[in-house]
Amino acid sequence: MSESVTEVKVLKLRRADLRRCAQLEQVLFGGDDPWSKSAFSSELDQGHYYLGAYLDERLIGYAGLAVNGRPPHAEAEVHTIGVDPAHQGRGVGKTLLRALLTRADEHRATTFLEVRTDNEPAIAMYRDHGFEIVGLRPRYYQPSGADAHTMRREAVEAS
Repeated sequence: MSESVTEVKVLKLRRADLRRCAQLEQVLFGGDDPWSKSAFSSELDQGHYYLGAYLDERLIGYAGLAVNGRPPHAEAEVHTIGVDPAHQGRGVGKTLLRALLTRADEHRATTFLEVRTDNEPAIAMYRDHGFEIVGLRPRYYQPSGADAHTMRREAVEAS
């Protein structure tokens, strides 16, 4: 069965789903220090903006953003985007990214993120949303030692 993005609801991430986030982290990022349930809880405790993508009430993706400062000097950082492998390639990640960028735009924030240099699908998605590569972080992901690109999207006026 192939769900459409219109069937997926993007809502504020529920604390009840943090265990599921940690489970997905193990699947998605198992070789690179995946986040624990307590790491997600800490992000929420700090007031960062976290969303969940839900299909029939089940969490199939998540995304988080931190915003620092105030316009015109605000900066945002995408902390994470993850989508259950069974639901990848169907627009869930793009939907989550767009929701994070809407939040960044509300703050007129320049947005940054790190992405593995070998993650071509993610890099393409970020480029499609106005990001450009501005730096390289050698051996950023541990323990694998994979390099990361730093990408930036200039602030956009919210419409």
